[in-house]
Amino acid sequence: MYRFCPDIEMKAYPVEQYPCRTRVAAAIMHMIMNNLDPAVAQFPQELVTYGGNGQVFGNWAQFWLTMSYLSQMTEEQTLVMYSGHPLGLFPSSPGAPRLVITNGMVIPNYSSRMEYEKLFAMGVTMYGQMTAGSYCYIGPQGIVHGTVLTVLNAGRRYLGVQDLAGKVFVTSGLGGMSGAQAKAAVIVGCVGVIAEVDGAALMKRHKQGWLMEVTDSLDRCIERLREARKRKEALSLGYHGNVVDLWERLVRELDTTGELLVDLGSDQTSCHNPFNGGYYPVQLGFAEAQSLMASDPAAFKALVQESLRRQVSAINRLAQENFFFWDYGNAFLLEAQRAGADVGKTGANRTEFRYPSYVQHIMGDIFSQGFGPFRWVCTSGDPQDLVVTDELATSVLEEAIAGGVNPAVEQQYVDNIRWIREASRHRLVVGSQARILYSDQKGRVALAMAFNQAIARGKIKAPVVLSRDHHDVSGTDSPFRETSNICDGSAFCADMAVQNFVGGAFRGATWVALHNGGGVGWGEVINGGFGLVLDGTQEAEQKAKMVLSWDVSNGVARRCWSGNPKAYEIICQTMQEDGGLVVTLPHEAADERVLQRALRL
Repeated sequence: MYRFCPDIEMKAYPVEQYPCRTRVAAAIMHMIMNNLDPAVAQFPQELVTYGGNGQVFGNWAQFWLTMSYLSQMTEEQTLVMYSGHPLGLFPSSPGAPRLVITNGMVIPNYSSRMEYEKLFAMGVTMYGQMTAGSYCYIGPQGIVHGTVLTVLNAGRRYLGVQDLAGKVFVTSGLGGMSGAQAKAAVIVGCVGVIAEVDGAALMKRHKQGWLMEVTDSLDRCIERLREARKRKEALSLGYHGNVVDLWERLVRELDTTGELLVDLGSDQTSCHNPFNGGYYPVQLGFAEAQSLMASDPAAFKALVQESLRRQVSAINRLAQENFFFWDYGNAFLLEAQRAGADVGKTGANRTEFRYPSYVQHIMGDIFSQGFGPFRWVCTSGDPQDLVVTDELATSVLEEAIAGGVNPAVEQQYVDNIRWIREASRHRLVVGSQARILYSDQKGRVALAMAFNQAIARGKIKAPVVLSRDHHDVSGTDSPFRETSNICDGSAFCADMAVQNFVGGAFRGATWVALHNGGGVGWGEVINGGFGLVLDGTQEAEQKAKMVLSWDVSNGVARRCWSGNPKAYEIICQTMQEDGGLVVTLPHEAADERVLQRALRL
């Protein structure tokens, strides 16, 4: 199907340039082409947007068929997508989604990595990641923001500091999503050292300005780290080499000098796909590893697992000191456990390891308050429209704070106001004119209303697409990541993501998507997403209120049911303020004081 690869420049063109019968279809085409923009996508010729194998379509023929259907679509038709295959346009209603997407929906008993390889090779299914196969990726800005919030909150939780100047964060991966770590480190003001084995990926980030400095010398890396740490200099330093060598060198420095040179650590290699290029073993150079991967997969797998054991051993030694490591939801600890690494935790349940998932300790409480990665895209392609939305978003958040919110919510609003200002200053737009921030239910609805009214008044020149990462309050059932802090035994149940998908569809979402496998690997997660086009009409405003309220409340209610005390408080507060959410609380798991308050309400 490579013969169908387009010779047009692949990018998000202004919405009026697409040959469509409805602007909604044009907005979807804008999003699809952004996902395949070479500046945005990891392997655009393979239709892979990020994560090593997260695809928009399975082949280029599917791309052309989908674009053809979208160009013909009316407001009384819905396009149905089966794992990259456009099934066709079907009669529908104006209030129904214009697009319904499913990716990787394999019968549960056959949803294994081995079965996936067979089904993918046959061309009958595909791995859509989270936002690749739902056409909602906005480039690395999304994960920059998530990493900024994660590192900030890690500093608060583990180090007890608000200011990360002089603190060192060590991690790995500079490819698709993980490439954002360098920029995030500089925004929060710490020293970020990121290892990457692929020189092309590393230099791409350096040319983009996301990496400030690059070295392939471990001696120089340690020397520069020491300098920046002492001067409290904000630095992003790319180490061209294997992160296992870096971790082991940090252990050697500790054991020989007594100096702990790292404060925070994680990993963002594509460990959901460890034996097909997602993780490279320390024993081999990059080219040699690629050759062995193809010629002797079994030997390559053995080396990867040995490398994982070495990496964990080094991290365990550092963690005996004042160093804190967390799993970034990339299946690193899960694959390390499968490799026989020492990541066990006494008395732990199936979703717990020696080190926490970042959802368990860092972002879980934020999700329980309803905060998650809300996004918007200005389909005009005009940077000035994005400026207007940034100003509106800042104003909405400041007004919310002035109106009075609890301290935990206020902290999130303040973090996001800081983010909007830093995002503009750091020029984080890659591809479409898009922005992300973490917002709760009230904030998302207020932002949508402000944008829609600005479109109606002509302050914003074209429709705005609202979406989010599937990694959100109610989008994902993932026992080793998004729902790893669910403590009632239901972490392996996927009702929430499916209900999110269905509920968004009949509440007015422009498109909905349901995926198997996004983020942590095939068979390990079910996630749902949506896209919503704001066009300045009253109908768009009503749809936004319904879709966004459900999209958050579904997840907050789920976390309430699981016995999370913070979630009970949020549920009760929402019931009191909005009067629009009724939840049956399981009294056997609940805090008596919270139950009494809920019963009074």
